[in-house]
Amino acid sequence: MIAQESLLVTLVKLIDRIPTPPPPPKRQRGRPRVYPDPLFLKALVIMIIRHLHKVHELLTALAQPTAEMQALRALLTVGGAYPARRTWERRLKALPDTLPAQIGCLGRYLVALIQPWATHGRATAVDSTTLRARGGVWHRKDREQGIVPHTSIDTEAGWTKSGWHGWVYGWKLHLVAIVAAVWIPLAADLTPANVADNEMAPALLRELPPDTRFVTGDLHYNAPNVHEACQRDGLILVTPRYGPYPHTDDGVEVRRLFHKLRSLAIENFNEHFKGIFDAHGPVPTKGLSNTRRFALGAILVYQLALLYRFQQGLDLCIGLKAFLKAA
Repeated sequence: MIAQESLLVTLVKLIDRIPTPPPPPKRQRGRPRVYPDPLFLKALVIMIIRHLHKVHELLTALAQPTAEMQALRALLTVGGAYPARRTWERRLKALPDTLPAQIGCLGRYLVALIQPWATHGRATAVDSTTLRARGGVWHRKDREQGIVPHTSIDTEAGWTKSGWHGWVYGWKLHLVAIVAAVWIPLAADLTPANVADNEMAPALLRELPPDTRFVTGDLHYNAPNVHEACQRDGLILVTPRYGPYPHTDDGVEVRRLFHKLRSLAIENFNEHFKGIFDAHGPVPTKGLSNTRRFALGAILVYQLALLYRFQQGLDLCIGLKAFLKAA
């Protein structure tokens, strides 16, 4: 009897079949790398799906004498060599810097493959969603005095005020998703919560598919630098206008329609994403690098799940949480 390959192993193998961003034009200084970047993307998939948020947790799980872990170790071996613990720590620490480009690359690939705009306008929605920091909060009075009253406080996080949640101490996950029947994340990055939405928007917009036509956002994106970025890439930015309501200009009904479409796309995706990856509460990590790896790694796993389910002819919106829980 032939043992069936586990779903986790199948998703890890998908890393070898997805496009990757082009390498930097100049090779980095130092010794040539023995282990390619996709090997650490595979490890990240394992960490996200199995809720392993530290390197030693990953290595301890991989050391277990099960058939599944043996198969995964084989996928993380190059020419019979398996990375040392220090290599894991160093490369996984550096991995978050490469994830925005990888997410953008895979997002464009998914759009070309799934063709979600075949019967819809070529619109995207840009937004940020807050993630609460792990541990206590660092109040402004203590921060200004350089006092950290408790070791549980993540001093790299920041404050923001959400219209829905009020004041939140933590992080912002900045996202661009497609406006269509299926929610495909196209670009993402994570910052402390005090970073302005419009500050991150230009870098996100550079990752969009070339045939994108519209970018919809809330009032925070009605800023000169976002308008300049959209003009640079030939995009039409649709946001609310400043000034007292009700607006009576010629474009008010068009903006109202786009705002409704944006809300259905990005706000539903944000809640869908948080539900799948248990992100409604505090994040399971501490520090910008670790939290960025967790959040962006979860976006990458979501994209991989869409790819696998599309290849298998499965629903792309319903059943994703149960699907990943079963992996």
